[in-house]
Amino acid sequence: MVYADKLLEDQNLKVELVAEGLNSPTSMAFLGPNDILVLEKNNGTVKRIVDGEINQTLLDVKVANELERGMLGIAIAKNDSTTYVFLYYTESSGEDGNDYCPHINHCNEGNEPKGNRLYRYELEGDKLVHPKLLLDLPASPGSDHLGGFVTIGPDSNVYVVTGNGNSCTEGSCFDDFKGTVLNSQTANQQDGQQPSGRGGILRITQNGAIVGAGILGKEDPLNKYYAYGVRNSFGMDFDPVTGKLWDTENGPAFGDEINLVEPGFNSGSLKIEGIWPVFNHTLLLPKNLYPPYRGYFVGDKVGNSTAFDTSDLKLVDFQGKGKYSDPEFVWNKTIGVTSIKFLNSDKLGKKYENDVFVASSNGPFIYHFDLTKDRKGLLLGGPLKDKVANNQDELQGNIFARGFSGITDMEVGPDGFLYILSISKGKIWRVVPLETK
Repeated sequence: MVYADKLLEDQNLKVELVAEGLNSPTSMAFLGPNDILVLEKNNGTVKRIVDGEINQTLLDVKVANELERGMLGIAIAKNDSTTYVFLYYTESSGEDGNDYCPHINHCNEGNEPKGNRLYRYELEGDKLVHPKLLLDLPASPGSDHLGGFVTIGPDSNVYVVTGNGNSCTEGSCFDDFKGTVLNSQTANQQDGQQPSGRGGILRITQNGAIVGAGILGKEDPLNKYYAYGVRNSFGMDFDPVTGKLWDTENGPAFGDEINLVEPGFNSGSLKIEGIWPVFNHTLLLPKNLYPPYRGYFVGDKVGNSTAFDTSDLKLVDFQGKGKYSDPEFVWNKTIGVTSIKFLNSDKLGKKYENDVFVASSNGPFIYHFDLTKDRKGLLLGGPLKDKVANNQDELQGNIFARGFSGITDMEVGPDGFLYILSISKGKIWRVVPLETK
């Protein structure tokens, strides 16, 4: 079925429905051609979709599911005769959804989740079996900024992005900031708590071991960090040409980002969001909680798109092993950026091959970017030459698709086409050439 309401700027392409009827799906991964595993956030289920039909539930675990908790991330690795399935989820202490959080950053005691956990399962027949716990990260006190996206790198290691655990709503960053999980060295607080696994990208082997000696330090879990200073993220991917990691990062009411992530990368949060300094905690409030609601602001005025000297911010660098760098692209007004995907295929045309696509949860758009010749940045011109989208009009030339909503994942299938997952619609679509039958 072709969907006319999913408008593509390229008239040589079309959108097809692949599957529907999913319950709040978060992530997907391919087992093979027309064979997809999809996670359902609130049910703790892993569904198998074959030829567009939901024909099996491979796993059903108990998950805490308040706000951003739940079944969140999946990656697949095939090793000889064994297929590993890596799952990141908030493991419940009882039944599905037995956690109750009257405020985003405070949940009732007594039903705390066991943790935000990464398990490795083995696929045997139509079941996921032999769970092995690889990461056990804190899931309390709050229920947001958990990250959760999982991917396998070209080095065959497992990468998991985690959020900082607190979105600063309900005044939580004002009354007792030092008593919150944000008071952490991985959130660039010099005298903050030791790293706990929050607020970064963690890297481990497929057996859960440390990779080498660790990038930032030898202590656990600092030795697992590939990057830090991450506020929250729902997407990362490896450039198929260079093997470099890229991610998206979510700002508060401003400063959504696209980053090139080198080993030891410091994304700057909470001292920097986007390219702008955070000089008071009011700036960390999400949209709609403080005028002017959207965009970076100084006092009552929206700030301009000017970078600044970071030397006076005293970012944490873990004895010189961590290094801050500006994003390759930022949105002044947050769009709820989510998935990032390199199209390592020419099936949609040579002009898209190895380019990068970025989606959002708040808006209906998928954006397309070319990369620079050295592939260390995005090829930007005109009003985007400063690497900042001050408003939506500046991005008109980068819109690839419109009419979608709640996109949480994009993947390139074995057929080379771009697949799109929506948590709000419970559907999977794919983008194909117009003449595809």
